Amino acid sequence: MSAASSGNTRIDARFAALAQEGRPALVTFTTAGDPDTATSLAILRALPAAGADIIELGVPFSDPMADGPTIQASSLRALQAGQTLVKTLEMVRSFRTADTTTPIVLMGYYNPVYIYGVERFLADAKAAGVDGLIVVDLPPEEDAELCLPALQAGLNFIRLATPTTDDKRLPAVLANTSGFVYYVSITGITGSATPDAGRVAAAVARIKHHCALPVAVGFGVKNAAQAAAIAQHADGVVVGSALVDALRATLDAKGKATSGTVKAVTDLVAELAAGVRAAKRVAAE
Repeated sequence: MSAASSGNTRIDARFAALAQEGRPALVTFTTAGDPDTATSLAILRALPAAGADIIELGVPFSDPMADGPTIQASSLRALQAGQTLVKTLEMVRSFRTADTTTPIVLMGYYNPVYIYGVERFLADAKAAGVDGLIVVDLPPEEDAELCLPALQAGLNFIRLATPTTDDKRLPAVLANTSGFVYYVSITGITGSATPDAGRVAAAVARIKHHCALPVAVGFGVKNAAQAAAIAQHADGVVVGSALVDALRATLDAKGKATSGTVKAVTDLVAELAAGVRAAKRVAAE
């Protein structure tokens, strides 16, 4: 087990509870403020009941280089609607008034955090009810910038491993990782391809050889069948672009939310959750 994981965060508790149930987690991603703050908060509040076990909330950024067109567009919609890091933290704070157990991970880039101020950000994030961070453009060599202070503040710092992360590189990637490892199942940008379950199984086994943390697999999972296939081999299945696509498909000609926006996202989450839960039965038989 990584020394960085204290074992008492909401993320640790959720994975431990799911391990007792014998099933993997469904991890959902949506962009904070897409298509507007109120609709985004309504989606956030509805995700746990729809079947999300862990929530990744994307922090909008003007240059999301690791993301594909779908999430880039969602980030742009959110920024145009006035979303800020302050508003994103306030969304988490509002969510926590009714839900004190579902883990929330902020996912994004270092620039907004740097501008906000690392010490202030970590204090405000912790106070708002954030549980973990994924910062895609900070490599392990930069751990002193945010990773180590985040761990000191009691937040999990979740690192991404990819198909190109070899056994020589993996220990550095995992050194200060806590909460879980996010395995990016395909090379390239988000939403650009479909993961291969066989390759995922081998990759998860390789990562688990290096650490005892749960491994969640994402990038390219679009439907319940794919989620079920990945869930047989992983501790968590991450779905993002498909949810953002479902949201986008409901917007009006001006890119505004409609009466079907929240439901489109939660309906897909419910389908994905059913797929993940079905995989438990397949694996158990």
